[in-house]
Amino acid sequence: MFQILKKQENSGARTGMITTPHGTINTPVFMPVGTKATVKAVTTDQLIELNTEVILGNTYHLHLRPGEDIIKEMGGLHKWMNWNRPILTDSGGFQVFSLGSGKNYIGTEDAKAKTAVKITDDGVEFHSHLDGSVHYFTPEKVMEIEADIGADIVMAFDECAPATSDHAYAKQAMERTHNWALKCKKTHEKIQKEKSGNHRQALFPIIQGVTYDDLRIESAKFMADLDLPGIAIGGLSVGESKSQMYGTLDILHPHLPEEKPRYLMGVGTPEDILEAVDRGIDMFDCVLPTRLARHGTFWRSEGRFHIKHARYQRDPLPLDPNCICYACRHHTSSYIRHIFFEGEILAMTLLSIHNLHFLLNLMRQIQSSISAGTFLTLKKDFLQKFTIPGNIDT
Repeated sequence: MFQILKKQENSGARTGMITTPHGTINTPVFMPVGTKATVKAVTTDQLIELNTEVILGNTYHLHLRPGEDIIKEMGGLHKWMNWNRPILTDSGGFQVFSLGSGKNYIGTEDAKAKTAVKITDDGVEFHSHLDGSVHYFTPEKVMEIEADIGADIVMAFDECAPATSDHAYAKQAMERTHNWALKCKKTHEKIQKEKSGNHRQALFPIIQGVTYDDLRIESAKFMADLDLPGIAIGGLSVGESKSQMYGTLDILHPHLPEEKPRYLMGVGTPEDILEAVDRGIDMFDCVLPTRLARHGTFWRSEGRFHIKHARYQRDPLPLDPNCICYACRHHTSSYIRHIFFEGEILAMTLLSIHNLHFLLNLMRQIQSSISAGTFLTLKKDFLQKFTIPGNIDT
C-alpha cells in the first residue's frame, strides 16, 4: 500500500508511506545497499540506530553465493541476516550485464572471448564473476529466486542497455524488458497465490529506454499499464550526464502513475536526490555512502572531504561539528584519520555510519520541508552551500 501525505506546491516533491509486511517506509526514502545480505562494515543494530527503514539485497550476488536455497532454508533473508524491517531485492539485471562476462575471474584474452553474455528473448546466459561458471536467468527464474530470498519488494528482470546504445538497440532492449515484465508479472502472481501466511511480495517493473525521450515515454506508459504496486526507473546514473538524467526525469514525470511509489535505481548523491525529489521521485538506493567511506571520503553540508588530508592529523573536532551520528559523538577527526591510515576496520565503520547518517538525515529534512511547504527553499539553500563535485580537500 502507498499513501501520499503531502505535495509541495510548484514541485513534483511529495511525502508518503509505503506499508509492507515488515513495517512502514516513509518517503522520500534513501535505501542503504546490502548487496550480499550486509550493508558493508555496518551492523543491523547500527542501521536501526540510524533509523534505517529499508535496505536492499541483490538477486545476482545472492544467487551465486550462498544460493537462494540456503537463504530459504535459513528462514528467508530477514531472519538470516537478523533484519526485521523492509527489504527490497534488485533483480540482478544490471549485474548480469555488467559482471556476467566472468572477466573478473577468467584471466586470458582467449578465455574472455568465450565468456560473452548471451541474450535471447527468453533470458540471459552469463558467467559468474566468482568462478566463471555458467548461469541462466529468465524472468520466471528470477521471480522464483526472489520469492525464495523473501524480500518485501522485488524487482522485475530487465535489460539495462548501456548509456552509449544507439536508438535501435535501446528500443530492442526496451521491448525485451517489456516482454520480460509481462512474464515476471505472470510468474509472480502464480507464486503469490501459492504462498502461505501473510507475507506477500510487491513487484515493481523497471522503465528502460536509455536517454531517448520517445522510448522512455513508451516504456513508462507500458509499465504503468501493468498496474503493479510501484514503478522503477532503471538505466540512469550509468554513464550519461547529469543534465541528461534530469532531462529524462522531466520527460517521464507526466507519465508516471501518481498513486504508485516511484523508485530511481542506483542514484544516491545528495544533489541528485534533491533534483529527483523535485521531479516526483520517492525512492533511492546507492552504494556510494559506504563505498566513499571505505576510501576515506565523507560528506558534510559543504561537500565531500577526505580523512587522509593532513589538516585532520591534529583536528580535535568530529568529522562534522553539526552531526549527531555515533562517529561524531564519540570520536575526533584526528583519531579516525589515524585508524584509517593503520588500516583498522573501525575507521571504515565509523565513516560509513557518518555517511549513511548524512543521507538519511537529508531525507528526513526533505520530508519535513515538504510537509512544511518549504522544500524548494531547502533545495536551493543546500545546493548553494554544497560544493559539486565537492572534493574540497584535494
